[in-house]
Amino acid sequence: MEHAKTSVLLIDDHPMLRSGIKQLINASPLFQVTGEAGDGVTGLAIAKEHEPDIILLDINLRDVSGLSILGQLRESGVSSRIIMFTVSDDRQDIITALKNGADGYLLKDMEPEDLIFALQEAAAGKIKMDSTVSRIVLEHLSGAGLSQDAIHDVSLLTPRELEIFNLLVQGLSNKRIARELNIVDSTVKVHVKNIFKKMNFKSRMEIAVWYLNSR
Repeated sequence: MEHAKTSVLLIDDHPMLRSGIKQLINASPLFQVTGEAGDGVTGLAIAKEHEPDIILLDINLRDVSGLSILGQLRESGVSSRIIMFTVSDDRQDIITALKNGADGYLLKDMEPEDLIFALQEAAAGKIKMDSTVSRIVLEHLSGAGLSQDAIHDVSLLTPRELEIFNLLVQGLSNKRIARELNIVDSTVKVHVKNIFKKMNFKSRMEIAVWYLNSR
């Protein structure tokens, strides 16, 4: 039986780049671009209506910052895997994206095959960061600390939420968690939202970085 392709939404204001990325992604048997937008407002509306599996979001959009769109997506409850795909390796952009709920941060100068591999990893629930980005995040952690001002209390979780949290830190997606626990995706989604709220997290990336730093 043929498995459904992972849906991808592109939000980028450069038509030629967007077209090239779309062709690259659609050439893979695993992915399909199901929506695209050249501005943040349109992208926000499409994402909220369809909730694709993955959103590739540029930071430097012509109408509004991609970081603002990221925050609005998370505040509205969109659970898509959101990967920042940008030319910016600015430290503040990276940290802001992390705090606002990004699930990954990739630079546009990467090789095409590396992008497809990154999408596969993201679809499997893993956190994806460019190596340059990883170094910046680690430097930030060793300095001020990403989450030192927040309280991340695992004891606030119910037994079921704790089960799901333990799978989250392993990098599992909602769909894989649902299969693991033999429950429906929508139930996992509700639990994940509760975990984020109780433990003061905004994204899987933030959970993963906190978890690795606390071991």
